[in-house]
Amino acid sequence: MTGTDAAQDGNRRPRRRLIWRGRRYSLSKIFLNFYLLAMGSFVAIAFIADALITGALKGITDDYARRFMRGTILLIEDELFRYPRATWDKRIKIMDEKFAYRLGLEERTQLELPETLLQQIDEGNIAIHQKGEIMYYALRKTGLVLVIGPLATTHNPELQPPGLPLEMRVRLGTWLVISILFGVLLWFWVRPIWRDLEALRQTARALGEGDLGARSQGAHSKLFAPLADTLDGMAEQIQRLIATQKELSSAISHELRTPIARLRFAGEMMGDADSYEERLRLSRMMENDLDELDNLIDSSLTYARFERETPTLHLSSVKFPEWLEDQVDNLRFLGRNLEIQLHPGEIPADLMVELDRKVMPYAVSNLLRNAIKYARQQVHVSSTLDDRNDGPWVSVHVDDDGIGIPEEERERIFSAFTRLDRSRDRSTGGYGLGLAITRRAAELHGGRVKVTDSPLGGARFTLSWPQHPGPTETA
Repeated sequence: MTGTDAAQDGNRRPRRRLIWRGRRYSLSKIFLNFYLLAMGSFVAIAFIADALITGALKGITDDYARRFMRGTILLIEDELFRYPRATWDKRIKIMDEKFAYRLGLEERTQLELPETLLQQIDEGNIAIHQKGEIMYYALRKTGLVLVIGPLATTHNPELQPPGLPLEMRVRLGTWLVISILFGVLLWFWVRPIWRDLEALRQTARALGEGDLGARSQGAHSKLFAPLADTLDGMAEQIQRLIATQKELSSAISHELRTPIARLRFAGEMMGDADSYEERLRLSRMMENDLDELDNLIDSSLTYARFERETPTLHLSSVKFPEWLEDQVDNLRFLGRNLEIQLHPGEIPADLMVELDRKVMPYAVSNLLRNAIKYARQQVHVSSTLDDRNDGPWVSVHVDDDGIGIPEEERERIFSAFTRLDRSRDRSTGGYGLGLAITRRAAELHGGRVKVTDSPLGGARFTLSWPQHPGPTETA
């Protein structure tokens, strides 16, 4: 298969589509899962709490039951001792009919009880068997044990009314009412959650399919409001990054054509050049084009880094007059035939200013490069210290005697890849990134940059920021 055939086969190959599992969140499933989990947990906690409370109050309950039944037991004992022992079984049956619980007599030796209960019986105390709520009391000097109970009607089938016991009916009714009320409250709580989940799912799906303008439109419940805000912020960040990437790719590809075409032309001319001077001229042209490419890459990477993420500022205190003089001296070689002057003004010689030593030089150098491009004869750099409501601000003014900037264009020039018509020739052309980088650097320091008319007749760029920048939030 040739390369052409392979390319055609690749073009015929169907595009891979994203497969989304599950159409939507089911409100009934979410409600049922929440209901079963919450109600089951509630019932389990109720039973466990009841068992713990019952165990903790066991001693108190037994003591109360003994005191409550002691008088009745002694009366039964006295009643039996009024008659011959041979008639006690008959008397017990007669008394049993008058009580709401059973009465009986058992031989001490016939009892099959735990050792602790037998010991209580032998000591003349009332022993209580917890499982059946049965009391045992040894009749004095007889070897017989009076058995009372079960005390609860639930353990006496003949005393229970037909159908479910009253206690069971009360319990079932109570739990039924609680379950219904809990279900209604849970429904009104789950419904907004379901709507938020479905909205977030639809937004995430739209973003996954390429609709970067999709947003969650807020959340109905406070539970998912932070998640919705985070998703929207992420979508905006992705949209901005992709837009920046497309803008960079388009602009860079456009900017690369001119220097590459000049390099190709100079290379072809180099082979036909007859004189050393002509080859030297072409070599310098190629070197200038390579410098232009290098500057384009450096500016693009710097702008992309500022747009991709907010750099963490590492502020350090510098002696401002000396720092500004160094920035101007570093670029004097660009203005070979220009008069570049630095006017310290009324700035104290020992003024200390906080700035990022890596970020702020971008801002100042880009303003100087811009002024050097358009100045006819002179560039003046000056600085001032202004007292404002939020503290002292430092300002750097860069003036040139060029043709200036029209008032309607003064805000637009700070956008990336924006160039005025007068900058499209080779001598003053650029990439429209320098001023955008300057504004970004100023904003990172909590400051701003603007352009006005210069006393020299051209443009004045003013870069201002607080002398002691605080934490800033940037978009």
